[in-house]
Amino acid sequence: MFAPLLKKLFGSKNEREVKRMLKTVQLVNAFEEQMVALSDDQLRAKTDEFKARIAKGETLDKLLPEAFAVAREAGKRIMGMRHFDVQLVGGMTLHEGKIAEMRTGEGKTLVATLGVYLNALSGKGVHVVTVNDYLARRDANWMRPLYEFLGLTVGVVTPFQPPEEKRLAYAADITYGTNNEFGFDYLRDNMAFSMEEKFQRELNFAVIDEVDSILIDEARTPLIISGQAEDSSKLYMEINKLIPQLELHVEEVEGEVTKAGHYTVDEKTRQVELNEAGHQFIEDMLTRVGLLAEGESLYSAHNLGLLTHVYAGLRAHKLFNRNIEYIVQDGQVVLVDEHTGRTMPGRRLSEGLHQAIEAKEGLNIQAESQTLASTTFQNYFRLYTKLSGMTGTADTEAFEFHQIYGLEVMVIPPNKPLARKDFNDLVFLTAEEKYAAIVTDIKESMAAGRPVLVGTATIETSEHMSALLVKEGIEHKVLNAKFHEKEAEIIAQAGRPGALTIATNMAGRGTDILLGGNWEVEVASLENPTPEQIAQIKADWQKRHQQVLESGGLQVIASERHESRRIDNQLRGRAGRQGDAGSSRFYLSLEDSLMRIFASDRVKNFMKALGMQPGEAIEHRMVTNAIEKAQRKVEGRNFDIRKQLLEFDDVNNEQRKVIYHMRNTLLAADNIGETIADFRQDVLNATVSAHIPPQSLPEQWDVAGLEASIASDFGVTLPIQQWLDEDDHLYEETLREKLMTELMAAYNEKEDQAGAEALRSFEKQIVLRVLDDLWKDHLSTMDHLRHGIHLRGYAQKNPKQEYKRESFTLFSELLDSIKRDSIRVLSHVQVRREDPEAEEQRLRQEAEALAARMQFEHAEAPGLEQPEVLGEEVDVALATAPVRNEQKLGRNELCYCGSGKKFKHCHGQIQ
Repeated sequence: MFAPLLKKLFGSKNEREVKRMLKTVQLVNAFEEQMVALSDDQLRAKTDEFKARIAKGETLDKLLPEAFAVAREAGKRIMGMRHFDVQLVGGMTLHEGKIAEMRTGEGKTLVATLGVYLNALSGKGVHVVTVNDYLARRDANWMRPLYEFLGLTVGVVTPFQPPEEKRLAYAADITYGTNNEFGFDYLRDNMAFSMEEKFQRELNFAVIDEVDSILIDEARTPLIISGQAEDSSKLYMEINKLIPQLELHVEEVEGEVTKAGHYTVDEKTRQVELNEAGHQFIEDMLTRVGLLAEGESLYSAHNLGLLTHVYAGLRAHKLFNRNIEYIVQDGQVVLVDEHTGRTMPGRRLSEGLHQAIEAKEGLNIQAESQTLASTTFQNYFRLYTKLSGMTGTADTEAFEFHQIYGLEVMVIPPNKPLARKDFNDLVFLTAEEKYAAIVTDIKESMAAGRPVLVGTATIETSEHMSALLVKEGIEHKVLNAKFHEKEAEIIAQAGRPGALTIATNMAGRGTDILLGGNWEVEVASLENPTPEQIAQIKADWQKRHQQVLESGGLQVIASERHESRRIDNQLRGRAGRQGDAGSSRFYLSLEDSLMRIFASDRVKNFMKALGMQPGEAIEHRMVTNAIEKAQRKVEGRNFDIRKQLLEFDDVNNEQRKVIYHMRNTLLAADNIGETIADFRQDVLNATVSAHIPPQSLPEQWDVAGLEASIASDFGVTLPIQQWLDEDDHLYEETLREKLMTELMAAYNEKEDQAGAEALRSFEKQIVLRVLDDLWKDHLSTMDHLRHGIHLRGYAQKNPKQEYKRESFTLFSELLDSIKRDSIRVLSHVQVRREDPEAEEQRLRQEAEALAARMQFEHAEAPGLEQPEVLGEEVDVALATAPVRNEQKLGRNELCYCGSGKKFKHCHGQIQ
């Protein structure tokens, strides 16, 4: 009740923050005269002066006014650009770890230099994160002269970069790269086999460009490094033949006849489900082709893998459409980012879905993958000590930024007031009428000499639009996932008078559309241009610029609404940069996916009430409001999905932190002898406790089983029964001590033979390998648990709580298994001395074999280097614990080790 009154009196929180920062801007401006008077060398020396002051304890906040003044003066001298006062406010917002929302053309790249320069003075490194490699290289090369003038180093990380080059890039004061590359390098670092192989330093400060695209749109996409699993290509091909025989089940709608079928599709949630008839039909077909035994059910435990294949095939055929969710390029299925329209080469769908699409398209089916390491952007970016970002559209998602990342959004006032006109949506009954109206609008705008940008949501729509324009004989450029190599070039000239560009979603984001075209690109295309040529190009551009302004500026036409208002606002934001003239209009039809799924009934009834005729459009604020309400509904659902993903990944993240901390501690240690000793003690205690229950009588002890387990886990045969017979004073505690003494003696003997240094190095490599193998299997188990946990809801249990409880149990078992398996391998290793030449030859072969195994396991993690030879006198050929390749033992059969216990109570215990 009082909130509007208080807002009127004191202004909004955003306005109060801007006012506070404008006071600091005055302090920055007060330094300007002093900085102008400095020579280049004196200005550069300021960086060293600041670093010295930080070393003495001065804070970055205290340095800010003077440091910003230095950065502004350097920008004037090197770039010929002086930061506006509102850009200084943007720089302060970044330094304070907030998101700066700045309209298109307000100079976000230049704003970043302020916060980046100030935070780079600490010497801890700053990461500037962009959405693609082109922007990372462009921004780094653009701002490099400024940073280097100020005495700072700049690096760029890119995919498939040589390791040494990448290390240098991360060691630089300022590192540019994409969110994918930073995330994957973090995972690769946690798969490295020595400290020298790692790339990243401590994650200190990141500035994320287009922060909404990275932290919101990409938040549902996990980062996964994977290796190959077993080949199932024949199974995919067989399933692919069956799917087209299934029919869609349609419920009765508005008097239409029900069509009985095998599956249902929910477009809102993008889910497809087999019904009872569908299950029966699929089971019959699978039985007929010999994939399912007669009388067996798809839901039998050993057939669940087959059911997964069926659903992957069903989703591939019914939910994934060529030229919308993916394209086929050079014989491969390449995914398309639904938010930007860009292709995502190298990215693959998991759970067999990618293979199912390959089978559907008749392509070569690539092997399935097994996860070796994974994280999400949400959890990766939360590892930074301080995080900030820039975008033109963040305010609609301010709640999510605060809820998930603890980031506040600051709306930075524009340098010049907005002159763009945003017209109400035009809604047509059919898509055909909508496209006809768009073509008419394009003709009128081009006739007036206005540049036109047509935004589409899919590649399919952009190609359909292009075909209509070709038919009309209208010249145009198409910018979609298929032609993104030409992206910057097309966008650079999209502002010329009468230019027509069709762009899928926001392909070309990060590149401004300058009215009249981009004269700098024209100059760059010439070889050694003369000053006269440059002056002529500038003069011609000035005429074109004025012509476009007088005709009304850039006209943005959208062919449909996106699920998110934010992406619609990004498209609108292409027009009207820095106070230029411009306009935007959305053309919709009741056949558009958003309208059909979320808003059609209400709007359709309204249109019927008005007695609309074919070809007529409705333009009414009520319709626009109804559509925005539908969008808010979708945004809310997508936020819930992202939040749920994060809640589940938070469980994995805590485990990931523990494992990665353990791994980094092992890597950093020169000697892990104490860790091995602790492992040995823990494994021995667990082994003894399994066979000698606490506070039990000697008659209840399973001595034979204990002897067998000691032999299996520690590679030592000990006469425990004989000790007990000979010594009446040997009780549980003293027995543990005697066992430990014997085990240590056996291991010390091994150390004497191998040499302490060689064995220490070998211990580290073995524990790392064991940890990586078991972590990989654990990730797979967690995946299975995650996919089935929702079924607990049917038993009136909370799936999230059940997931936390079971994952904790699995993680405890993982930690025990790491200890047990490490000790087992180290205990069974054989040490022998040979003549030096034969020993060197054998070690080289063993090291190569080990490297080959590692290369297979880290198959999709480029950047990992081969490990060095492990030691001089250690035999790497491991005589590991018994491996069962023959007939599988039943859980209730006697264990193979001869202990006399059932398999499930002995070596069949789940680990």
